[in-house]
Amino acid sequence: MAELHALGAAEMSRLYAAGETSPVEVVRSVIDHIARWEPKLCALYAHDPDSALQQARASEARWRAGAPLSPLDGVPLTLKENIATKGVPMPVGTAATELVPAAEDAPPAARLREAGCVLLGKTTMPDYGMLTSGLSSFHQLSRNPWNLALNPGGSSAGAAAAAAAGYGPLHVGTDIGGSIRLPAGLCGVFGLKPSLGRIPIKPPYAGRVAGPMTRTVTDAALLMRPLSRPDWRDTMSLPWQDIDWDDLDIDVRGLRLGLLLDAGWGLPPDAPTVAAVQAAARAFEAAGAVVEPMKPYTTREMIDGLDRFWRMRSYLDMRALPSERQARVLPYIRQWVATGEQLTAEEVFRGQAQIAAMREAAVAACRPYDFVLSPVNPVSSYPAEWGSPIHDPQRPFEHIAFTVAFNMSEQPAASIDCGVTPEGQPIGLQIAGHRHDDLGVLRLARAWERMRPAPRPWPQPPA
Repeated sequence: MAELHALGAAEMSRLYAAGETSPVEVVRSVIDHIARWEPKLCALYAHDPDSALQQARASEARWRAGAPLSPLDGVPLTLKENIATKGVPMPVGTAATELVPAAEDAPPAARLREAGCVLLGKTTMPDYGMLTSGLSSFHQLSRNPWNLALNPGGSSAGAAAAAAAGYGPLHVGTDIGGSIRLPAGLCGVFGLKPSLGRIPIKPPYAGRVAGPMTRTVTDAALLMRPLSRPDWRDTMSLPWQDIDWDDLDIDVRGLRLGLLLDAGWGLPPDAPTVAAVQAAARAFEAAGAVVEPMKPYTTREMIDGLDRFWRMRSYLDMRALPSERQARVLPYIRQWVATGEQLTAEEVFRGQAQIAAMREAAVAACRPYDFVLSPVNPVSSYPAEWGSPIHDPQRPFEHIAFTVAFNMSEQPAASIDCGVTPEGQPIGLQIAGHRHDDLGVLRLARAWERMRPAPRPWPQPPA
């Protein structure tokens, strides 16, 4: 049997029920493992081992009494730090934030506490979640556990790093342009960006979702049951459905899969990434699926418009801060935001309209297919200290061409490991489905998980 910290959530639950191990033993193992990794990885914020052990003891008592709160009772968990947890300040990655304890749990935190999960702490993110990076003015620099000199991606940087490093089996990130899938791809873990509104979140707004980040598809599916429970505070949430998240079997024979290798703008995918995604497509073909090449459906005009809209929104948020707090924001973000001052109302309005243009283009392009395959990241590595793969605040979104449209179109999309570069870095395959078909995306990802070559061992703490 694997070491306790490395067990999956389903295996932990089975062992708890059989009395073969306990939440206290598991949480102690995870805490010890974190202590070996964290000084180098810097994936956590507000890590509280004493509180985690207290939660584990309460869970252990429930299992012994035969009254667990859910199958995930006692399973260790982290939450991205922009998911509010009562009593813990939420800096959203930036030193400009006044540290005020959160008044209540956000919906994902509330649902997972109700399920009895053991919260180990929060995970790091860059300033305001606006970078694909572990670079932050508040948190220490988060790194990629496969190579500490490299970037884990972002903005769910700490969550992806923690999942790959074995900080327990369950992690929850957020995504508005790729912030679950991009770091999941760079760290070799599974990440699901669900349909907009599938998982209630606060505050809700266009494109923003929370979703699971785990080592396996099965563990992500286990998380979806409590995470998707209703919460009135999300005014954009979908009506709750009693989805059988455990039913992950699918017959790929006859499925029609689109293969997108050219997004139409942004960084072109590098050769190892293209080769890995094409190999995955051939494997699906060999299993009986029909794979057809897709033409690009998003444009430079779409992302430039969205950039102007996001830039103005961030500019207005930052302008509302006192000057001394503005100065604490990461310089990369300040440089990006500063040009918002020159934008006209027409430019911002037309930029916001590109959300609808992108949504319509994505839905129409995906309509002929059951699912769409593509790269996640166009490049597989860049220095840990960089804010993006090209580290240019005036060209901040060149790397999200394959991911951002599915946020705007509200479609579910996942990243799952599909290969490794000659230098040893993971490569992510994106699987996207039709709006609201979250279970379908999980099923196809599980099918790929079963057919892909055996994965290599997970990275271990540095000596």
